[in-house]
Amino acid sequence: MLCLMLNTICFGETTCFLAVENQHIIKKEGDCKRRLPPCSTFKIAASLMGYDACILVNETAPTWDYKDGYPDWLEKWKNPHNPSLWMTNSCVWFTQEITKKLGLKDFSSYINKLDYGNKDIAGDKGKNNGLTNCWLSSSLEISAEEQVAFLEKLIHEELPVSIHAQKMTKNIIFLQDLQDGWKLYGKTGSGSHLSADRRIKLDKQIGWFVGFIQKNERFITFAYWIADSEPKNTYASVQAKAAALEELRKILNAV
Repeated sequence: MLCLMLNTICFGETTCFLAVENQHIIKKEGDCKRRLPPCSTFKIAASLMGYDACILVNETAPTWDYKDGYPDWLEKWKNPHNPSLWMTNSCVWFTQEITKKLGLKDFSSYINKLDYGNKDIAGDKGKNNGLTNCWLSSSLEISAEEQVAFLEKLIHEELPVSIHAQKMTKNIIFLQDLQDGWKLYGKTGSGSHLSADRRIKLDKQIGWFVGFIQKNERFITFAYWIADSEPKNTYASVQAKAAALEELRKILNAV
């Protein structure tokens, strides 16, 4: 079943939900033009880059080992990862290895070719870490409208990268079968609000869930974000995913 338990959206929190089919808006709520850091939803773009540059081969190759010094916020990130596990476990260091192998020049070129959000890869102010951190509550930002436009091009394999890169990326973001033959593809992301001067990452979270659902030749593309109004003990992405799935359930029950 598509329906999951929907976490309560607390008063004062800001959200956006956008669902589109064939460039027709099915539902739009909130400020879907507002740009926020993509956080781990950026893995979709990084996957396209990695496959197009032949850094990644298929769903299970290459396999890279964890090394001391890599981000290890989750214990499972200390295990070897291949592209499918990278996406499933949302492993930060695997993304960073892709961007480091690309190098700043090619990374910048891909960001511009993909027309990804504000295309700002400077990174954290004063840290010169854009190549490995620009998408992690940092300089790179994207709106829900831009996420959906980007994903619609991916669905139809119209992005300026190889067809192989687009097919492999869609394969590794598949999540589950839904009701009535629909299939869910997507990626979550969690990060932090930035201070007004964009130098400090605050303890209030933002959360994303973006992707598309497919049944035969039908595709509904969606993006949902939530900006917490106060600190919480759970990832905002969990709340975003639950809320987005509830919205999608309503859409599917109406078709």
